[in-house]
Amino acid sequence: MGRIIAVCTSPEKGTQKTGREMGEFIEDFGIKGDAHAGKWHRQVSLLSYDRIEEFRSRGAEIGDGAFGENLVVQGIDLRTLPAGTRLACNAVILEITQIGKECHHGCQIYRKMGDCIMPREGVFARVVRGGRISPGDEIQIME
Repeated sequence: MGRIIAVCTSPEKGTQKTGREMGEFIEDFGIKGDAHAGKWHRQVSLLSYDRIEEFRSRGAEIGDGAFGENLVVQGIDLRTLPAGTRLACNAVILEITQIGKECHHGCQIYRKMGDCIMPREGVFARVVRGGRISPGDEIQIME
């Protein structure tokens, strides 16, 4: 079982996301108000808290949402989960659709640090069932 550390959104693609007190997840769409929401396979992005902390330990001064992630999750190594895995948090069910992605060349983090973890650590999902998620909520892998 894991825990949600942060819920982040941004109104425009290609920008860092900012933390929210709550995210409203809409079935087969994504998070209300987030630029990446829509009818496609990468409606929600997730990163493991431990991977972000490892990156911070190398001197990166970054906040939640800096990699463009919607959810920061502690206690689950997300990149080890295969596509098709479902995660449940409150009423929300997310289904992992993709692990990693092509990096946006020249992103702020890469320019500053010479590396970015989202291309190898980022996990993407679609919203199977909607609801609300807030920092502190528990999230689990569905069997």
